[in-house]
Amino acid sequence: MSKKILIIEDEQTLVKALEQVLKEQGYKVEVAIDGEEGWQKITSFEPNLILLDLILPKMDGFSVLRKMKENNLTDKIPVVVITNLSDVGDKVLSLGAVDCLIKSDLSVDDIQGVIEKKLK
Repeated sequence: MSKKILIIEDEQTLVKALEQVLKEQGYKVEVAIDGEEGWQKITSFEPNLILLDLILPKMDGFSVLRKMKENNLTDKIPVVVITNLSDVGDKVLSLGAVDCLIKSDLSVDDIQGVIEKKLK
């Protein structure tokens, strides 16, 4: 059975690139473009891993992460934060994220490599 990845990100160029690369690797991919939609898809799609942006419409990524970690059904899902904020790594890790990646420092292939490591 292929692993499921949920991308919660509002930057469409990045979403399309990630979605294409991950689907080519055999992952099932769902996308949410704001925090509220992301939260709904976390509970309905039941992903094996989440890529989460922090600056999102409707509900920010910090709130999504807090809500996930407070819920017994979602608290074990690994979350890789992808953001342009350079000074939030410690904060998101303390909230329960497994990694924090700075978008401007990485390519889609780099992000894919991190995903593969986290899903082993």
